Order: sequence, then C-alpha cells, then structure tokens
Amino acid sequence: MNKKVIAYVFLTALLFSTMEVVLKVGGSEMDSLQLTFLRFMIGGVFLVPFAWKEKREGRSNIIFGDYLWMLFLGILCIPFSMLAFQLGIMNSNASTAAVLFSVNPLFTMLFASIILKEKITSRKVLALILGTGGIILMIRPWDMQEGNSVLGVVLMISASLIFGLYTVAGKLRLQRIGLITQTSISFILGSLVLLAVMFFMKRPVLDGIADNFLLVLYIGIFVTGFGYYFYFMAIRHSDASTASMAFYIKPAIAPIFAVIFLKDILLWNTYLGIALIVVGSFITLSGKVRLWKPGDQDE
Repeated sequence: MNKKVIAYVFLTALLFSTMEVVLKVGGSEMDSLQLTFLRFMIGGVFLVPFAWKEKREGRSNIIFGDYLWMLFLGILCIPFSMLAFQLGIMNSNASTAAVLFSVNPLFTMLFASIILKEKITSRKVLALILGTGGIILMIRPWDMQEGNSVLGVVLMISASLIFGLYTVAGKLRLQRIGLITQTSISFILGSLVLLAVMFFMKRPVLDGIADNFLLVLYIGIFVTGFGYYFYFMAIRHSDASTASMAFYIKPAIAPIFAVIFLKDILLWNTYLGIALIVVGSFITLSGKVRLWKPGDQDE
C-alpha cells in the first residue's frame, strides 16, 4: 500500500470518526430530517465537479434508466439509512453509534452473497460471528449503558444494514455510471425525496442554519463531501477492500472523540466490543471481498 493510499484511508477514517459527535451536537440544535437533508445535498453538490471530471475521462456513461436507478439508490441511502443513522445517534451514545455503524462491511458481505452470489466462506462466517458478538457487547442488552436505548440501537443497526444493501446494490450498474457520479447524483436525488417528505411533514428546511452555519458547513463539505471523496480516491488508487479499512480504523478513533467532546464513558464491554468488531471487519476485508477495482469501468 503506497503512501497516497494510506493518506486517503486515514483521512477518510478521521473525518468519518468525527461524524457522530458533530451530528449529535447538530441534532440538538436542528431538526434531524433537516440536518440529514442538508449534509447530503451539500455533499452531493460538492461531488458534482469530480463526477463531471469522471465523465470527461470516459469513466461514466449514463442512460435515462440510470437516473431512476440512482433515485432508488438515493432513497435507500438518504431517507432510509442515513435518516435512521441520524435518529439513532440522537437516541444513543455517540461512541456506541459510531461502532455499531462500522459493522456495515459485515452486512455488505451478507448482501453480496445474496445479490452478487459471492461465496460464503468459513472466514466470512467467523467474521460474522465476531461482529455479532461485538454488537451484543456494545449494546449490553442485559444492562444497557446510560445514554443508550433500545430505539437508538435498533435505528443504528438498521442504518448499518441498509447502508450495506446500498453498497452492494450500487455495484450493479457501477461500471457504466461511474463511482463518483453514481454517489453524487444518488445523494442529490435522495436528498430531494427527503425534502419532499419534510414539506409534507412541515419540518424546517432553512431554520437555524444561520445560527449553526459552521457546523452545517463542516458536516456537509468536510464529513460528507471530503470524507466520501477521500474514500473514492482510496478505491481508485487501490481497491474497495483497502479503502474499507477506514471502517475498522473508525471504531478505534470515534470513541476517543466522543469521550473528549461529549464526555462519553467507555466501559469494559465497549473496549471488548470494539475489539471484536475490528477483528471481524479485518477478517472480512483481508479476504478481499471486492465490490470494485480499478479498470472495472473499462471492461
């Protein structure tokens, strides 16, 4: 792994590790639907120039039906996965939320076996067992830690599961649409669907932005925009397995931010749960379950 890839993976992990802390703070100041809409609309627009560059380089060739497909992906990701993610953060400790969402590579593995017919190996079964054990220890259902709730845990696991489905479904037309293009357009379309829901529910759209401008800017441009951009660059210069290392670095970093900025308390089960999830994710990724590799779009 060259230095450029290491830098991209680390920057992805670092930015994604601040996500739960910033969104928990933002969620206490702004409506959850509003915050989810703003971060992905800003993030999607931020990626547009890079998507245009992808098209000019001949790595994106969209037909009309692809827009309907990206609308489906956007709905799957934004109003379902990411809204559940935001609501889950508001109903659990940031450290717990961060680690629970980091199990999404395990769900990706499961959906890849169903949708992409990837073989379930003993390595993957072991990874799933370790990841499940880690989730149980993080939740500690026999004596749930203060700040966590059943609703928060269910929402976070649902967000992680649906994001795994979004990741695998995105592979089906990735060769033609392009990695950044598909993400940018699906983010924008999914955000517009959420906006329609917000209008129907009479939720705020612009209220509070001026008072939380820097927070919204950081969440939209840095966490969502640059975070995904660095992730894509890691994929482009290596492969999806290598880039996904960010998701098992994150459980080691995110709780530290939660302790520093939100005064989260890490108990013995938290450390053990993090360890099992990190090991499970490492086993999954070291098996080279690849959803994309350089040159796929040219095949």
